[in-house]
Amino acid sequence: MFANMEDKTTMIETLLKKIGEYGKASYELEKLKAIEKTSDVLSSQLAHAVVVVLFLTFMLFLNLGLALWLGQILGKIYFGLFVIAGFYGITGFLIHFFMHKGLKRLFGDMFIKQILK
Repeated sequence: MFANMEDKTTMIETLLKKIGEYGKASYELEKLKAIEKTSDVLSSQLAHAVVVVLFLTFMLFLNLGLALWLGQILGKIYFGLFVIAGFYGITGFLIHFFMHKGLKRLFGDMFIKQILK
């Protein structure tokens, strides 16, 4: 009878030990999954940031060239700069008041999809 109890105690101890090991392994697995997801999101965002910086540089020089060309046509260089600045001011105003919520939702959805992917 006592031998049977000792076997059960040994089995319970073994089971508890295996449950502890399983818990530790599950924790490590979730930690590695979180690290992988974070790495994926950050590397994707970094790649997008490089493209955005290059595109913005292109747009800067394109707009400077356009402003200088318009300024030459209008007779004073700064007139071209004012025209380009006015265009972007009006465009920014319209986007802010008519498309702000849609753009916020679009970028939020893109970010959430990237995290949940």
